[in-house]
Amino acid sequence: MAELYDRHSRVAFAIIRRILQNPSDAEEVLQEAFVRVWSRADTYDPRLGSPAGWILRIARNRAIDHLRARRARGAVDAPLGTPGDASAAAPEPETHETPEVLLQSAAASVAVRGAVAKLPAAQRQLIEAAFFEGYTHQELAARFSVPLGTVKTRIRNGLVALRVRMEQTA
Repeated sequence: MAELYDRHSRVAFAIIRRILQNPSDAEEVLQEAFVRVWSRADTYDPRLGSPAGWILRIARNRAIDHLRARRARGAVDAPLGTPGDASAAAPEPETHETPEVLLQSAAASVAVRGAVAKLPAAQRQLIEAAFFEGYTHQELAARFSVPLGTVKTRIRNGLVALRVRMEQTA
């Protein structure tokens, strides 16, 4: 488990942090994601993808779940005059990240952003909306006015290209 964490936590953290836009929440969700990896290791199926893909999918899904829960709480807890704006209700918590962790996170984030930026626009837009904004494939098909199968194909092809680029930089 330690080896999996060491190998994949930086990229997972970068993805989670990009989705949540909050380092403190990202740390919490990263921990939740690896606890889930540990507790559900028996559900991993190598026919469905690599261990890295499985781990990153869990991390992304946990981040989106956290984001949706935060949005739902924000709509309920928002002070008058700022409907749905939970960030105005409380200041961002102080973090205790070491410079080494910040540097590793920044490097992973730059690598992911650089790889995403090199994708064709049609793939990049769909991947960013799906992975960083939490849209489902069906929502993307409606939003971009393309068939569901096209959405799935573009995302899949983009993810394959991202994997190749990220493996080249590792």
